[in-house]
Amino acid sequence: MLLSLDPSAAKYLIKAKIKVDGVVDKSDVIGAIFGQTEGLMGEELDLRDLQKSARIGRIEVEIKQNQGKSEGELTLTSALEKVETAIIAAGIESVDRIGPCKAEIKIEKVEDIRMAKRKKMMERAKEILQEMIKQSKEEMPNLVEELRQSVQVEEIIYYGPERLPAGPNIEKSDAIIIVEGRNDVINLLRHGIKNAIAVEGTSIPKTIIDLCNEKIATAFVDGDRGGELVLRELLQVADIDFVARAPPTREVEELSYKLIMKALKNKMPAEQFMEQMGWKREKRKLEGEYGEYKRILDEIKGNHTAVLLNDKGEEIRRIETEKLIEQIAKDKPSIIIFDGIVTQRLIDNAYENKVKKIIATALGDVIKIPKSLRIITEKQLG
Repeated sequence: MLLSLDPSAAKYLIKAKIKVDGVVDKSDVIGAIFGQTEGLMGEELDLRDLQKSARIGRIEVEIKQNQGKSEGELTLTSALEKVETAIIAAGIESVDRIGPCKAEIKIEKVEDIRMAKRKKMMERAKEILQEMIKQSKEEMPNLVEELRQSVQVEEIIYYGPERLPAGPNIEKSDAIIIVEGRNDVINLLRHGIKNAIAVEGTSIPKTIIDLCNEKIATAFVDGDRGGELVLRELLQVADIDFVARAPPTREVEELSYKLIMKALKNKMPAEQFMEQMGWKREKRKLEGEYGEYKRILDEIKGNHTAVLLNDKGEEIRRIETEKLIEQIAKDKPSIIIFDGIVTQRLIDNAYENKVKKIIATALGDVIKIPKSLRIITEKQLG
């Protein structure tokens, strides 16, 4: 006795049209299919064996006779993979005689049953959702917001040895946003921003300082006295590139999407912000290679000159800044020191030519800095 295919195991549904130049019955069609495909598709795809092992279902045939001819439809379910199912379909289509009569079986389509179920499920889900909205128009927004916040709390990670609250993209993103506390991170997550990290106090953790050395850092703080204190400390100890602030008296954790985007769009280069506030950066004593970089940068300051060094720190040549990109490809320097602003074009060109460090006057509004390339600005050198 043939086993029936478990409907839950079926993956594909083969549908075909049947035309016969003569009068035949269902049993004639099925017999012709088994007979003419035997040995045609190999032992592994023998229809009888496949039915016995429940890897294909029964061949269902509906056929009608009219004026000495027969027409109908054929369906067959398959639990085989896509390639094997296609071979079975082609094998069935190869049948050209049913009984003594000339016949044609034409595959109309092979339908992915799971896709059909998924489509039906989505249509039903839309109906259910519409009914839910209709029943509770006032309550629905609150439920959605509660669910969204729950997901956002789950997205928070705790980064570094200090376990600082952060978004899940803090490690892989080339740019980071430094905020004051955990609730600020949650609010940014609520609006799709996943590269924020909180300092959790006015004492800046070493993890934050290290991240600022590696990535483009924007400090985004509250528009009150507390935000100003955090910002002043950050600018003294960390390599902050840009500053963004919430509107006066407002906190980052309470801002709407529009206000967050506006604040980040209007961010200001850190040096410009410090000049505007009348703040001065504490001078740091530089030794070793950083001291040498500062010496060279001070020497070429105002001359629009670039200095190319090899991987031992030895000078290769000095050129005009405007010829820098052209010369990088020729000299393949390991280190570039120049009097100017680092652009995305320069970064891309340096990365292609395996430059390891760029020391410059300032960093422009760049989008991406590869991890293998270190950017050191004049403000880091003190």
